[in-house]
Amino acid sequence: MALARDAVLWAADNRWLREHLPRYRFVRRSVRRFMPGETLEDATAAAKRLQERGLPTMFTALGENVTELSDARRVVQDYLEAFDRVAEVGLDTEFSVKPSHLGLDQDPRAALANLEELATSATEHDNWLWLDMESAPFVDGTLDLYSKLRAGHPNVGVCLQAYLKRTAGDVDSLMPLDPTIRLVKGAYREPRELVFGSREVIDEAYRRIALLILARKGPVGRLALGTHDVGLIRQIQTDVGGHDGFEVHMLFGIRQAELLRMAAEGYRARSLISYGTHWYPWFMRRIAEKPVQNTLLALRNLVARG
Repeated sequence: MALARDAVLWAADNRWLREHLPRYRFVRRSVRRFMPGETLEDATAAAKRLQERGLPTMFTALGENVTELSDARRVVQDYLEAFDRVAEVGLDTEFSVKPSHLGLDQDPRAALANLEELATSATEHDNWLWLDMESAPFVDGTLDLYSKLRAGHPNVGVCLQAYLKRTAGDVDSLMPLDPTIRLVKGAYREPRELVFGSREVIDEAYRRIALLILARKGPVGRLALGTHDVGLIRQIQTDVGGHDGFEVHMLFGIRQAELLRMAAEGYRARSLISYGTHWYPWFMRRIAEKPVQNTLLALRNLVARG
């Protein structure tokens, strides 16, 4: 299983495959499991349907590692228009952004300015802005951006990855800020020395970090369990004696019936909806979460008619 996951994550980073695989119709059909479409309107239509069923959402425009700051500025403008759009149609939809999509690896100061603009828009719309966590080289820069943003914006959150050995220490450093954290297991191809190796160890690290945050978070901070592992969520619920202290975030199209059921039970829950044309690396990381099952899905789409 680990070899299959590593192979899929290698493919996610391969430039030739990134340029060529998205051209195949069977790949594009497979992507539909994880995203409703490539446009903001596709995401908005899906969010409307989920909100009618009692489930709020979160949007992210796919893309990362811009090569020009002018591209990052276009991303900012697109998000500002998206904030306006969800407010216009009355959606309970928050936003999550990748710092490298906003220029982090080009100019951290420009990325901070871009994030400040988005955080201000979130405040004006009574909304929230989340910073996604990317691969290990971006962790320090992302946490620095978050710390600076959080000083002036209580309505910002950050994603942390439980499979990184450093994450418990990062939580300790953030707690004085009363942070808002979305905790995920992690989906990038990282050097072995930086991450926990087995699923069991990652699960236990996830549980310990979640309990640490819940024991120490203040009145403003939120904890979102960003996982499709319902058994782990239920275990944390048992550990703390209820689900009032956290919320549950799952990706659109994955265990959606379970997430709707949890929302009906009173959990605070959100479906994370991704959209955009730059979906290939993100899609491959979704495949890597269950490489055998999801590869079989892609193969079924290869032979499907129509």
